[in-house]
This record gives sequence, C-alpha cells and structure tokens, in this order.
Amino acid sequence: MPTTTAPGALRVLHVASEVEPLSKTGGLADVAAALPRALVQLGVKVAVVTPRYRSVDVGRWALARRLRPLPVQLGHTMEVTVHEGNLPGSPVTLYAVDHPVFDRDGIYGDKHGEFGDNWLRFGLLSRAALHIGQELWGGVDVVHAHDWQGGLAPLWTARGVGGARGSVLTIHNMAFLGMAPPGLIGELGLPPEVWSPEGLEFYGKGSLLKAGIVFADRVTTVSPRYAREIRTPEGGYGMDGLLRARAGKLSGILNGVDYQLWSPERDPRLPANYRAGDLAGKALCKAALQRELELPVRPDVPLFGAISRITDQKGWDLLVSHEVEAELAALDAQIVILGSGDGGLEHRLRGLSQRLPSKLALRTGYDDGLAHRIMAGSDLYLMPSRFEPCGLTQLYALRYGTVPVVRATGGLDDSVVDHDAPTGTGTGFKVHDYAPHALLATMRRAAAVFRQRVELRGLIQRGMAMDFSWSASARRYLTLYQEIAKEKSGK
Repeated sequence: MPTTTAPGALRVLHVASEVEPLSKTGGLADVAAALPRALVQLGVKVAVVTPRYRSVDVGRWALARRLRPLPVQLGHTMEVTVHEGNLPGSPVTLYAVDHPVFDRDGIYGDKHGEFGDNWLRFGLLSRAALHIGQELWGGVDVVHAHDWQGGLAPLWTARGVGGARGSVLTIHNMAFLGMAPPGLIGELGLPPEVWSPEGLEFYGKGSLLKAGIVFADRVTTVSPRYAREIRTPEGGYGMDGLLRARAGKLSGILNGVDYQLWSPERDPRLPANYRAGDLAGKALCKAALQRELELPVRPDVPLFGAISRITDQKGWDLLVSHEVEAELAALDAQIVILGSGDGGLEHRLRGLSQRLPSKLALRTGYDDGLAHRIMAGSDLYLMPSRFEPCGLTQLYALRYGTVPVVRATGGLDDSVVDHDAPTGTGTGFKVHDYAPHALLATMRRAAAVFRQRVELRGLIQRGMAMDFSWSASARRYLTLYQEIAKEKSGK
C-alpha cells in the first residue's frame, strides 16, 4: 500500500500495549491499529511500538529481528530485542519490543491473576519506545501514549528523553489506573521529584495513568460524554479533581471504525454478504448462526447478539440476576454471547444457558470468525454496560444492520440515537437505568419493534447509513498534534 506521507510531515510515535492483529483483549487493540492507518492517509508519518508477547508470531507478521540489542536505561540497563516491520496492510512502521518480561502466557495476567510487575513491564515498554523513536526510526515530533501502560512515556518525554516535542495520552478506560509500589522510582530510574501529589504519587502508591495525565500536553478520551464522566466522582476513580484541573487540555474524540474490516458487503467471514439495499444475505447469516450455535432456526424470533468481555462493567450481572430469569424465560427471543472474563459471571451465564438451551447460547474465549458471524446474524446487538468509554462493537453493529440495545452511558450514548416511533427517528434502543428490570423492559421494547417490519427496516437503514469511519477522528488527532508542535516551537 503506497504511503501518502509528504516530506517534512509530522512524525508521530504510538505506544500501545496491544495492537490488532498481533495482540488483543479489547477495543484498544483496534484503535492502536486503525488510528495510525487513518493518520497515514492524512500525510502523517506514523510508527507503533508494542510488546512482542509469547503469542506474537513474528514470522507470520513479517517482522525482522534487529541483530543489535537496544539498551534501555531504567534503574539499571535492560537490553531488549526489537523486531521491525509494517502494520499488516499499511505503510505504518511497527516495532515489537522483545524481553523476557513479555514472554508469558498472558498479556496482563494468567489464571493466577494480574502479573505483579506490570508496572515494570510497561515502564520498560514506554522507555524503550522513546529510544526506538529516536535511535531507530529517525526522530519523533509527538508521542501518543495509550492508557496506563503508556503512561510513563509523557513523563519521560517532558524530561527530554527521546527528543519528541510533546505528547498525547488517550484514556481508553479510566478504571485501570496502573498502580505501582513506591519502589518504582528507583526500579524505573525516575527522578525523585515526580514522587509527589503533583506528580505520579496516588494515595501512597504510584499510578502510571496519573503520570500520563499530569505530564502529557493533551489528554483525550474515546468519546465526548466519557470526557465529561471522568471529571465526576463517580467516573474519575479518585482523579476527577485532577481531570477537572486539566479540563483545558482534555477532550473526547469518538473512536472510529475500520470499514475495510467491518462491512457486511465485503466481509469474507460471513456465509452470505449483504448491503443496505438488499438484506437477503442477513437472513441467511441468521439461520446459519442459529444452526452453528444449536438454537432453533426461527426467522420470526428476535436474535440478540453480544461480543464482550464478561464482567460487571459490561453489564452481564444484570442478565444473570435471579429476579429477571423468569422474565427472560418468558421473552420470545434468543441471545448469543461470545466472550470471556470474570469466572463467576461466566459460570452463572453458563448455568443460565443450560436452563434455557433454546434461548441462550454462550461461547467463551475469543473467535474472530464467530464474532463477525454474530455481528451479521443477529437482529439486535446487546450492550448493557455499567459504563463504556466508547465501545466499538455498537458501531460495527450499526453498519451490519444489527440494531443496538445499549445503556445510555459514555460513547454508547454519543453514538446511538434512541428509537422514537412517532417521529420515525433513532438508530437503536437505550436503557437509561442500570437495573435488571430496565434492561428487560428495553429488550421487550426492541423485540416488539422487531415484529413491526416497516419500523424495523427504518431503524436498520438509518443505522447502516451512519458514517463512523476513522477519517474525521483522525483529523481531530492531527489538529492536536499540530497544536502541540506549534506550542513547542514557540510560533
């Protein structure tokens, strides 16, 4: 793929703990791949630095190993191996940092829980990324760090490491603060003066996310509403005061969709393709999905789909509530869920599926092909999140003609318009209260509209016409980069 990068273009280095298709646990991986691809189309020169986990096959992704190790100076020198190539299908430069701390079965943890040294692992990633940008890539204008895992990159950038002019931190999920013991100052070679309430100290411990918020030149979140929510005590996880103080540097930019990967008219993973003007293929996808998941093949029943981490944050505690099981059993509908997460919730969902085998199908783990088939084969897309910084799957669902049923929070509220029959408007259905009966009531409302074919078709057509491509969001990020470059140059 040819690059549109012009001579003298801004050089932006992304630091991300996961990047699709190399590694993925959630939406961060999608963003860390799609945003750089969109920026290249705007003439930005972009590189991405990410860990080489045990699961990353460098041969499969055509990443070449640099023969000379790269010394990274933390509290002591740690040598890393660097694998270099391109983000698949694009001219974006990709660097994978290889070190024994990344050579584990999981990305952030294993069956025993979170790794206790994650602060060291991702501190190494951040510092290594800055050295790579300066020494291997040829220089950086702006460092763009993602979530707490990249939180130390803005701190070191502000202190001159790596030579970049400035930095951006994007908060994908405020719930993860990147906590670390006080000893991180010595272990990571951080200057003692940053250990203060005005620095990265947070109630006696260190927070890598706080480091990013304090030292980045701009802080963004992944939707406008979420940028407001994290400035409240309910959404700020103890940092709402800091974020209110930084409000002039904080903005919300809604994530986009890579329609090269998520479009029903060209998706190779589907049993049949379709488009807004001809939905015959969607009916075939639904029947195939029902057969695959051993549900009764019924075109007349609404099929709710979900692809999600199975956690309380995602709202699955509402569905397994004992007080709604009888109502769920009485609802003439089917539900398919693909995901993994909290073992207790998985167990309760599995039990529910065993008691209601003709209504609920659960598949744990992650299966990319099945995710696409669920997106196309479902009539309605279920996303009852307690909070949701942005959400991507509801955007995919809109393009696939799968009407979203979402909680009115964060990016879900920004991207879905509640159905209003009298005016013939809306692209989905919103649950306003976080309560089991509120969820069931909205599911019943959606199921009733499903049976009103003309009304349903209007919802589908309006949703499929929405444009959430990355181009508009990428332009907003480019504006931030340009503002930083201008401020730092004194012009």
